Amino acid sequence: MEKKRPVAVFDIDGTIFRASLFLELVERLIEKGIFPPETRAAYEEEHEKWLDRKGDYEAYVEKVIEVFLSHIKGVSYQAMEDTANEIIEEKKDRVYRYTRDLVKKLKKEGYFLLAISHSPRFIVDAFGFELGFDKIYGFFYETGPSGAFTGKVEDVEVIRNKAAVLQRAVRKENLTLENSIGVGDTESDIPMLEMVEKAIAFNPNQKLYTHAKKRMWKVVVERKDVIYEL
Repeated sequence: MEKKRPVAVFDIDGTIFRASLFLELVERLIEKGIFPPETRAAYEEEHEKWLDRKGDYEAYVEKVIEVFLSHIKGVSYQAMEDTANEIIEEKKDRVYRYTRDLVKKLKKEGYFLLAISHSPRFIVDAFGFELGFDKIYGFFYETGPSGAFTGKVEDVEVIRNKAAVLQRAVRKENLTLENSIGVGDTESDIPMLEMVEKAIAFNPNQKLYTHAKKRMWKVVVERKDVIYEL
């Protein structure tokens, strides 16, 4: 019988990448004129609230997702992929040292590296490939016969539930949760982190930090060139 590989599961935005691939993508689409200039105005208020620490980051991202869905219909997949590849080429090295080194270490130890993101699959696929991940899950946006996006997203609720995605990957890829590791940075990662043997809250927001302390998970913070383990 084939030996099952242990799994190490990571969020990407804010956990490995030092920003959000999705937010970078939307801003670049506006800059290139693929999305109209007024697109930014639709989420600017939520952005300002977040910058002033008067609003919630998740609320800001949800607003950008809403705007993205309202403008993606009719955009060609090729134009979107080209834009995503530009961002990856320019910013593929803008990663946190802690998670970058952890990924390398676990790869050498034979772990199956799994990434689950709420960013579009066409950008997280490319980013994850650069880092050596074995499998990457992200939102899959449907395209029609012409090669343009239809505005529909497949399996939204499944991808939103990172625990369900992890369960699917374990079953499909013949993996084991024994000695498993998980790394995330917000409360949306909690169900995923609950499943693994060793959960790491990396640069956590308040909701994840509170939960991590109750569960006695490792909390790691990377600021500038210093890594703190709490």
